[in-house]
Amino acid sequence: MNLNKKDNLRTLHTPSPVGEGRGEAFSRRNFIRTVGIVGVAGLSGIETVFAASKKGKNSSGKGLQLRFIPYELQLRHTFTIASNSRKTTPDVLTCIEFEGMTGYGEASMPPYLGESIETASKFLSSLNLGQFKDPFQMEDILRYADSVMPGNCAAKAAVDIALHDLVGKIMGQPWYKIWGFDPDDAPNTSFTIGIDNPEVVKQKVTEAAPYKMLKVKLGQKTDREMIETIRSVTNVPICVDVNQGWTDKQMALDMIHWLKEKGVVFVEQPMPKTAIDDMAWLTENSPLPTMGDESVQRLPDVIKAKGVYSGINIKLMKCTGMREAHEMLVLAKSLDLKVMIGCMTETSCAVSAAAQLSPKADWADLDGNLLISNDPYSGMKIVDGKVTLIDQPGIGIGSMQKIF
Repeated sequence: MNLNKKDNLRTLHTPSPVGEGRGEAFSRRNFIRTVGIVGVAGLSGIETVFAASKKGKNSSGKGLQLRFIPYELQLRHTFTIASNSRKTTPDVLTCIEFEGMTGYGEASMPPYLGESIETASKFLSSLNLGQFKDPFQMEDILRYADSVMPGNCAAKAAVDIALHDLVGKIMGQPWYKIWGFDPDDAPNTSFTIGIDNPEVVKQKVTEAAPYKMLKVKLGQKTDREMIETIRSVTNVPICVDVNQGWTDKQMALDMIHWLKEKGVVFVEQPMPKTAIDDMAWLTENSPLPTMGDESVQRLPDVIKAKGVYSGINIKLMKCTGMREAHEMLVLAKSLDLKVMIGCMTETSCAVSAAAQLSPKADWADLDGNLLISNDPYSGMKIVDGKVTLIDQPGIGIGSMQKIF
C-alpha cells in the first residue's frame, strides 16, 4: 500500500500564560483546548493506517489514546556486525492521540536487544494511557510506562517518542528549542559501513561520499582488510565500532595504535561489556577515545562508565526514549564523558527524535533511516554531512510516504 500525503504541520502561536491585570494562572487544560481548536493537521496518510488498525488502546477519547502497528524495516544492504547479519529489522510504529492531535513514535528492535514485535505488542497492549487526561504529565506517564513490565526498552521508547512529539506539537515548538539547544551546534553524522567483502565495502563507501565521517563495523578476522579497503578509496575520518568483538586487551591496544595511524577518531565498544577491568586498562592506555555502547544502556550505567570508557553512545532504543536520553546526556557531561548520539536501523521518526539532542553531542551517528529502503516518514536532514534540524513542532517529522 502506497500513501502519498502532503505534510501540513503548522506551527502554533500560543496565548499568553497569565491573565492580564489579574495574575490568573493560565489553565493548562484551557491551553490544550485552545490549541485543539486552532489545530495542527496531522499526518493524514499515517492516521489512515492507524485508524484501520485494531491493535493498541483506544479508550473513549477522554484521555490519551495509544495505537500501534507492526512494521518491518527493509535494509538496503545486508547489515553485518561482529556477532550477526540481517537484511531486515522488526519495528513497531506508534501514535498517541489527544483531543484531535497526534504524536508519533517507534520501536526498532535489532536482535541483540532481545525484543520482538510480539514482546512489544504485548507490552503496548498492557498499557492504559487512557487514565491520563493531561499529556503534560510526562513524568507520571513515562514513569508509569516504565513500571508496567521490566525490559521492553524499545517499546517504551516508542511511547516516549510519541508523547514528546504530541507535547511538542501542542506547545508549537521542536524539542531542541524546548531544551534550549542551538541547532547550529549539531555535529556531522557518521555513515555506517557494515562488514562485507572488499568490493561491496567500496560500493558502500562510494554511496557514502557526501558524509564527513564513516563508522566502520569491526570485530572479525577481516578488521585490517576492512580498514585498508576503505583507505584505498577515501581519506575521510573513521570511527570504528567493534561490537564487543575483541577479547584480548593487548591485541586490542595494538590494534588501536594501528587504527590511529589509519586516521581513526575513536573506538566504540572494543571489548565485551562484562570485561570491565580489561576495558578500564585499555582506556587508560589507548591513544584514542573509547566509547561504551552495549555496556551503557540506561541512566545508572553512565556513572559506571566513568573510568572505564572515555565516553558513551546514547540510543533511544536502549534507554526508553528522549526523556532518559536527555538525563543521560546531562549526567555524562557533568562527569566529563564524551557523548555520541546514536541510533539503530530506524525510520526518520526515531532518528529525528534522537537528533533533537544532537546539538549537545560530541559526535552523532544518525544514519539509521538512510540504511533502509522503506522509510514512511521524512524528518531531519543531512546537509553536507551535517545533522540539520527542522524548525517544526515536536520531533520534526513530515508526511508518510509509504508502508507495506
